[in-house]
Amino acid sequence: MQGRAPSLAPSASLGLRRRSGHRQLQRQLKGNMTTLSPENSLSARQSATFILGLHPFVRTEAWKFLTGYYSWQSSRDERLMVDSNRRRNYKALCQMYEKIQPLLENLHGNFTETRNNIAYDIQRLYDKDPLGNVLVDKKKLEKTLLLSYVCNTKAEYQRGFHEMVMLFQLMVGHEHETFWLFQFFLQKTEHSCVINIGVGKNLDMLNSVITLLDPEFAEHLKGKGSGAVQSLFPWFCLCFQRAFKSFDDVWRLWEVLLTGKPCRNFQVLVAYSMLQMVREQALVESMSGDAILLACNSLIDLDADELISAACMVYAELMQKEVPQPLKDFFL
Repeated sequence: MQGRAPSLAPSASLGLRRRSGHRQLQRQLKGNMTTLSPENSLSARQSATFILGLHPFVRTEAWKFLTGYYSWQSSRDERLMVDSNRRRNYKALCQMYEKIQPLLENLHGNFTETRNNIAYDIQRLYDKDPLGNVLVDKKKLEKTLLLSYVCNTKAEYQRGFHEMVMLFQLMVGHEHETFWLFQFFLQKTEHSCVINIGVGKNLDMLNSVITLLDPEFAEHLKGKGSGAVQSLFPWFCLCFQRAFKSFDDVWRLWEVLLTGKPCRNFQVLVAYSMLQMVREQALVESMSGDAILLACNSLIDLDADELISAACMVYAELMQKEVPQPLKDFFL
């Protein structure tokens, strides 16, 4: 995935590829609109409109409010104080880490293994834009990931975090901002991208949504397509970032997850919308689980606006059903 250079206009060929690649998504969106009541259709449209509005020029500052870095009710002076405190706390954490690092190396084998995994992941990370300009500071990125691993008792390091934190580093200008935004993002999204906390629950709820909204596809997935849904865990671990062409699209989706609109755990409805893009092919060709997974992995260069709109329609459709209590508790 490459960053979008602000000074470069999208090429005509890119526009053609996107239009061609999203025909299934557009058909799904139009199809859902015809099955919704007028009230739910209007609600879905309003939700999609509301959550698609952050301009790139205000993104950095807006994210500090969306994540909880700043309070919505804070004054400018209060925000300056908060930022100063967060900078100071980050410095204290760095100093603590330097003191306990020898102890961690000697007594905790997991630390050495994790540090090696982080170093390996960062070494393989492509850190240049299409023009060859360096995008991120890998040393600072490694420092942030190690400190996050040591300090975050809920979310240990997992493969893919290096790509996520890179996007935070691209968004903000200081180390302490990168560190805290990532921590607050994990908390605000209920650690939904963490394997040992939210990913398994997401997959279970995705199965439940498929069963409720698309029984025919659910039967295929239980039979010949067995194992396909459980194999989609990378979608959640990476918050779908490999499904998009540009960083702007990734940030756009993540902003929606931070708003909690139109519901909690919106990422499951995003995954359902993506799975629907391969549904017709899977049924017509009677695809196996491995073949369905391969088709899902080919879903790249997606448009965030279209995908979010489709997921909003799925939510509106879901609200028209007799929803089991576990699903209600998960989304509401």
